[in-house]
Amino acid sequence: MSKTKTILVTGGAGFIGSHLCKRLLDSGNKVICLDNLFTGSKKNIQHLLKKKNFKFFQHDIIEPFFIKEKIDQIYNLACPASPIHYQVNAIRTIKANTIGVINVLGFAKQHQARILQASTSEVYGDPMEHPQKESYRGNVSTIGPRACYDEGKRVAETLLFDYHRKWGLEIKVARIFNTYGPRMAKNDGRVVSNFIVQALSGRPLTIYGNGSQTRSFCYVVDMVDGLIKLMESSSSFTGPVNLGNPGEFTIKELAEKIIKLTGSKSKVVYERLPEDDPKQRRPNIVLAKRVLKWEPKIKLEEGIEKTIEYFNLSFPRKRESRKQICF
Repeated sequence: MSKTKTILVTGGAGFIGSHLCKRLLDSGNKVICLDNLFTGSKKNIQHLLKKKNFKFFQHDIIEPFFIKEKIDQIYNLACPASPIHYQVNAIRTIKANTIGVINVLGFAKQHQARILQASTSEVYGDPMEHPQKESYRGNVSTIGPRACYDEGKRVAETLLFDYHRKWGLEIKVARIFNTYGPRMAKNDGRVVSNFIVQALSGRPLTIYGNGSQTRSFCYVVDMVDGLIKLMESSSSFTGPVNLGNPGEFTIKELAEKIIKLTGSKSKVVYERLPEDDPKQRRPNIVLAKRVLKWEPKIKLEEGIEKTIEYFNLSFPRKRESRKQICF
């Protein structure tokens, strides 16, 4: 029987973080959740707050923090992950990925804790290589409106490897591709939640560009499996490693699938493609399959159905006619 670990999850009240906290608790660990609630929500962890092995602290990693308990592992998920949120205050997003990550790394060094950094497929930018494998160095603009996140996450990876080389810190770097599922915020600007909310309310589904750009969608349960397998992997394996579903769909295909699964009569409308929006996105997960023995199990249609069910229960649809809102 493995010994109980005390695990810190920064960004633990967020979409992926809340699922991760529950899974770690269910496995018999003590979990400390740290979140500033900018994009996370106490509602996401409400079912955990009364559990004896769970603690929540509202705090922003940009500011130093101290925890008396000895921490064994840290999952750093603390950063807005959708353009609508990380562009609200681009400088603060950069700070979360630089000052914030330095604070978390200093804390990990103090506790000699293994740390996993939630990086992103955005480090590949608008890729010239398809599908993207970990050796690809990316095609990223340093001055565009997405750079605060893309470049911030690239710097965060650099910091982890520098702490690993300088101090021997045990690190793991996960490059997370598009993830969806229950507890997504309805107004977070991500394509799956956008489409579901629009379809359930009978509004047109907004496609940016012509809909031919592709994405790969990983259900949150599969993603949490991958993160835990990476954290528990051999100390010699640092990553970075792609975690995502290699199934590739155009945005137009996704819209049509959601309209069908919701039974909506919504139509599709097209608007201008945002600057630096990637045209293709699909992970090469050969490394994850070989080293972590991990690959996604849940098909897109099954995951979308579960996500629609969540939105139906959490946000009752409104049928009255109203002006379209584009997230």
